[in-house]
Amino acid sequence: MIYLQLFWEFFKTGLFAVGGGMATLPFLSHIGESTGWYTQAQLMNMLAVSESTPGPIGINMATYVGFTVAGVPGAVIATLGEVTPSIIVILIIAAILQQFRHNKYVEFAFYGLRPASTGLIGAACAGVIVETLINTAAVSTAGVDWASLLKWQGLILAAILLVFTNWVKPTKKWHPIIFIGISAVVGIVFRFGGV
Repeated sequence: MIYLQLFWEFFKTGLFAVGGGMATLPFLSHIGESTGWYTQAQLMNMLAVSESTPGPIGINMATYVGFTVAGVPGAVIATLGEVTPSIIVILIIAAILQQFRHNKYVEFAFYGLRPASTGLIGAACAGVIVETLINTAAVSTAGVDWASLLKWQGLILAAILLVFTNWVKPTKKWHPIIFIGISAVVGIVFRFGGV
């Protein structure tokens, strides 16, 4: 039963997550909430692992979730669920591509899908930002503890990475995996150092 549920949840994700791997985040967030397989914090950890491994992020996330829920068979089934809709759609489109290549209705549909994908990705990114940089425990019914509202270490690290990846010429050309590795080391130092 768990295998069928894994396949179905990721089949829906693969079918409706238009716009690339990051577009799967709203679906993954919903899966976690509706099934209880993982929390939002665990989703952020999965995202970090999936981003730092080779391959498409949506497929990496499906494999990761499937493995955490049901081991290796779950990983295989969730991954198959994620890619099956794409394979079906690609085969159908390839078979009738010549008819729809310059169809104005198809162009109009994609004109509407792009902003929708952008909005879904933006909402998912906002969730990642809140989870990473804001201490939600500082907000309670008694009010807001402004002194501990921000996760300063994460905010400082994000700002440093933003500067080094965009404006410092020698490091601007570094591969993203270098920054991911450095960030992992900084995270370890922060946790063991009690910072």
